[in-house]
Amino acid sequence: RRVVLWFRGTDLRVHDNAPVARAAALARAAGPAGAEVLPVFCFDPRQFRTTHFGSPKTGAFRAKFLQESVACLRNTLEGVGSGLLVYHGTPESVLPSLVHPALATTVVAQREIADEERKVEKAVSAAVGERGGKLEMIWGSTMYHLQDLPYDELQRIPDVFTPFRKRVEEQSAVRQLLPTPKKGELPFPGKASGGGGAERAEAWTRMPSLSELSSELTPQTPTEEARGVVDFRGGERAALARLKHYLWDTDAIATYFETRNGMLGGAYSTKFSPWLALGCLSPRQVWWEVERYQSSRTSNKSTYWVLFELLWRDYFRFFAMKHGRKIFLQDGLTGGGSWTAEPEDVRRWKEGQTGRPLVDACMRELAVTGFMSNRGRQNVASYLALDLGIDWRIGGDHFESLLLDYDVCSNWGNWVAAAGLTGGRVNKFNITKQSKDYDPDGAFVKHWCPELKDVPAHLVHEPWKMSADEQVKYGCVIGKDYPAPQKTRAFSGPGGGGRRPNGGNSKNHARPKAHRQQNGRQGGGRRGGQRAPRSNFEMYG
Repeated sequence: RRVVLWFRGTDLRVHDNAPVARAAALARAAGPAGAEVLPVFCFDPRQFRTTHFGSPKTGAFRAKFLQESVACLRNTLEGVGSGLLVYHGTPESVLPSLVHPALATTVVAQREIADEERKVEKAVSAAVGERGGKLEMIWGSTMYHLQDLPYDELQRIPDVFTPFRKRVEEQSAVRQLLPTPKKGELPFPGKASGGGGAERAEAWTRMPSLSELSSELTPQTPTEEARGVVDFRGGERAALARLKHYLWDTDAIATYFETRNGMLGGAYSTKFSPWLALGCLSPRQVWWEVERYQSSRTSNKSTYWVLFELLWRDYFRFFAMKHGRKIFLQDGLTGGGSWTAEPEDVRRWKEGQTGRPLVDACMRELAVTGFMSNRGRQNVASYLALDLGIDWRIGGDHFESLLLDYDVCSNWGNWVAAAGLTGGRVNKFNITKQSKDYDPDGAFVKHWCPELKDVPAHLVHEPWKMSADEQVKYGCVIGKDYPAPQKTRAFSGPGGGGRRPNGGNSKNHARPKAHRQQNGRQGGGRRGGQRAPRSNFEMYG
């Protein structure tokens, strides 16, 4: 038999990978008759097109990170006696060509959640079926398995995180890690066998350049940015190295709760998110490694909070499954609101020229590194949607294009929540207060807005308050060296109900339990009187 192991870009690893484990199991089950496993990755041209809002769907940072991750995956597979076919084409056109006319062929892949990905699954299933093969989709993207949730149907998952968290932590368990394949467990036919001609022969070694993927990427090819917080490299090897560094080499996890709202430097948060987004790192691997750390070194609120944020990541996946396309629509889940798309205001926000130092510093960091802190994301999202009243989807689209750690469910789920379109009260941030609270000496804003480098701390967050003499004294003339602040509008946000505190979540939590064994879009309502999800970009830490 033939097993086509289809990697989709959210599963680029061999450790704790459900489709990889399934492919190895199918190969073993073939017994004396033998089997061959063909690992495949497709750079889908649709992922590099220009979006409705005019952005490259996959910008240069994520494209390069993806390229590095695929190259690492190929190298890892070769290390266990396998390999990786790489194509530049749509999966529904590539995968049917790998269905063997004389061998029972199964295409194995990770099940995805969002609309575009599900449409691809349906197209692949139909095209592979026409050739006599079959598609087998397997759940594998969350820390808690879908089948282990304490809900008998999807629509019963609450629209509020806290009751979901409590019930999951009390009644569910994280499964044991799946085995990493050993040499020979993914029987590889070799470059010379299996037919396919020149195209397949080329696929064994090819890796499309950024310019091949999209001409839009060429002038934006990322260079190393000395001011960036971490030198992010794609791939499973770098992911596991970061996990080891954050836990075992530095013990940084032991103070995560206290540092997680930081904005400058590489140690204030885990920085696991880019590797989690592309599946270079399994969330279960993180869970079990944290468990091991807690058993051998220390267990405290900080170590728990890393697992808490991973559960938020899970939650947004299940939330997206429940509500489907609504998380992408202008009216969100609840409807309402009045949105604009003033081009000049959008440009200033994207370029970090709003005249609001915290927003500008965050947007400039994103523009040159592809990364932004949790605290920054919450503030720039609130500012765009609730201060400027600009269509929140423009923000979600911009993040999708630039972020290294773009994740469809977390990104769009957070943006629709930030816009106040999931029900409940609107979580509107006071940008100046946030800036003073989380960057009291102005180090972060000065790092990314050098025009402000000589402005003293008590003025740096509100430079427009400087007198004319002070502007000259500190070398920052408003409207010349640094922009005057944008005019904002009074905007309570759709969903009504005013503001609520910008604090964290409840502090007392039970720890999740370990598993005891080895082992389109539909709408939905919210439970009466409880708060719907607030924007929680902390999972990007």
